Amino acid sequence: MAARKITLNVASRDAARSIAGALQDLIEPLPDALTLFEDKTASGAWRIDAYYETPPEPAALAAELAAILSIEPPALTVEDVPALNWVALSQAALPPVRAGRFTIHGSHDSERVPQGPGAILVDAGEAFGTAHHATTFGCLLAIDRLTRRRRYHSVMDLGCGSGVLAIAARRALPHARVIAADIDPPSVEVARTNARLNRCASSVPMLVAAGLDHPRLRSRRYDLLIANILADPLIALARSIARAVVPGGQVVLSGLLVHQAPAVTAAYRAAGFRLDTHERVDEWSTLVLTRR
Repeated sequence: MAARKITLNVASRDAARSIAGALQDLIEPLPDALTLFEDKTASGAWRIDAYYETPPEPAALAAELAAILSIEPPALTVEDVPALNWVALSQAALPPVRAGRFTIHGSHDSERVPQGPGAILVDAGEAFGTAHHATTFGCLLAIDRLTRRRRYHSVMDLGCGSGVLAIAARRALPHARVIAADIDPPSVEVARTNARLNRCASSVPMLVAAGLDHPRLRSRRYDLLIANILADPLIALARSIARAVVPGGQVVLSGLLVHQAPAVTAAYRAAGFRLDTHERVDEWSTLVLTRR
């Protein structure tokens, strides 16, 4: 059966990244693969291609994007495409991303990217997390900035997805204990594969867990906890995360749109945190808070 491709042409890079992030994370059904690249031959300078086996209805998709991002409904085109492995084929459209000291790249760019502690290999796959998404990018910048200022000893990546943030924490903090967890078993398998590819499988355990509900997590306390999930789960987990973070410890929270940041911040202030920074990348927020 043929897959279908939904294409959007957008004038600005920031708008294109916001739309791509919403498609990838917020609107069901999620695409099987998604590419974002500059296309100056089209009516917009940036082109988004989202591939679906079972696509959403285009008018409804445009309306959802408009409601989530507070924009006019974008114009969409839809076409049938051969039933190929679009996840694998789309990797070539994902160039390396530089975020502070880290360079996230696919295997197709391994020979072109200088290899060192900051080079992290993550291919696009079922667990999205290649740093092309603004929330992953924002978290990587926060990890880079925080670890330059402070030596953390115990780090948690909650909702690890591809595992890229846990791998980055391990690279920045070679002597810390780093652990990662996700509720989705396929994502954890992807994260374990990425840990092996980046030579840290033995030093970064990857667990299947709903939030912090796992025997290996309940008794541990962290001075740095990273949670790149969504706004509602972040709010629901605020008090559990507060119990897991030592006084003076910090959290990096993302996966939330800018307009959702006040509600998330309020939940964490009520749980005993103070807001240190609120960074915005396109329409997405990354919060850094310290437990009082």
